[in-house]
Amino acid sequence: MNKNLYDFRINYKKYRLELNNVPEEPIKLFDKWFHQLLKSNLLEPNAMVLSTSINDKPSSRVVLLKKYDEKGFIFFTNYDSRKGKEIKKNNNACLLFYWMEFERQVRIEGKVVKISSKESDEYFKLRPLDSRYAAIASKQSKILEDRILLEKEIQKLKKIYYDNPPRPFNWGGYRLIPKYFEFWQGRENRLHDRIVYKKIRKDWKIFRLYP
Repeated sequence: MNKNLYDFRINYKKYRLELNNVPEEPIKLFDKWFHQLLKSNLLEPNAMVLSTSINDKPSSRVVLLKKYDEKGFIFFTNYDSRKGKEIKKNNNACLLFYWMEFERQVRIEGKVVKISSKESDEYFKLRPLDSRYAAIASKQSKILEDRILLEKEIQKLKKIYYDNPPRPFNWGGYRLIPKYFEFWQGRENRLHDRIVYKKIRKDWKIFRLYP
């Protein structure tokens, strides 16, 4: 290597996170941070890492957050994909948002459940037409011998459905219902702020962690 990775470091100085200045509900702090991102015009601020696990073998991938509120965080995917199969066997999962420009990250743990077919149908109709065809054609996470096979399948589907492809039964939304939030704010000399919200029955307990 031409560059020693030990030499890569940034001293975070932009913001701080004080325990006595956070809201009682974690979704309110998430919403505040997220709207700051939207105002800054960052590219895909809703990108998040979804981590799942079965048989003590974790796996992670980036997916897009499509909706959030006090009930949870919604994303869409193929139910037969690797993540879908892992969620079916173990619905404990974790989301991670990393916003480098703000020197922040948010980690959210909870259980994942399917949203209603009606909600999935409504969102599917809002997707770009070509994305809807892709959702039908893709056997997500399975071996694809040649990309041209996928492209031919999409062309065939376009002739069948024209401009109104139906949502495939194995594609739809999930909601992660949070039980744990960790808000991380980078600080100087690695003395980062880490504020945790942990659900205890119906209430959120708030505390600070060592960096």
